[in-house]
Amino acid sequence: MLNPHNTGLIIIDVQGKLVSAMHESDSLLRHIEVLIKGCQLLNLPIIWLEQNPQGLGPTVIELSELLTTQQPITKHSFNGCDNRDVIEAIKATGKQQWLVCGIEAHICVYQTCRGLLAEQYEVEVVQDCISSRSQTNIELALGKLQRCGLGVTNVEMCLFELIKDSREQAFKQLLALIK
Repeated sequence: MLNPHNTGLIIIDVQGKLVSAMHESDSLLRHIEVLIKGCQLLNLPIIWLEQNPQGLGPTVIELSELLTTQQPITKHSFNGCDNRDVIEAIKATGKQQWLVCGIEAHICVYQTCRGLLAEQYEVEVVQDCISSRSQTNIELALGKLQRCGLGVTNVEMCLFELIKDSREQAFKQLLALIK
């Protein structure tokens, strides 16, 4: 089970030139927006990655406007864990469980999740918050990651798992995000 005191979110490469080519990109952005707002409501740390922003452009405005209290970490390797700044940011949070969202599922999301697993973190990919150019690539990534021990969740499932109780102060706000 996800523990709100031990969980963070990693957002991978949701950048302008990539997003428009993704399978069901509008749905992807809506789900990631809810996930970010939910994690912010629950005060979870968020680590935000951009793959070669000079070539692919910045994170889409719909998401970057939500992340105004931090800056993205630039990376060039597909596995975010190959970047010292990413690993240092993760370690600085003290969290052991990580939700992962972003694109592309079969490249940067897959390799970063494998890197997190290799670093002994618990990882859950948020299925409705990842995409690739084809559904086949998404399914391939999820299958390989599950065989490696990674968990799969969705926005609603992980946020309710983190809040745990309808009596929590943030519950009504969380419910409004999901509806």
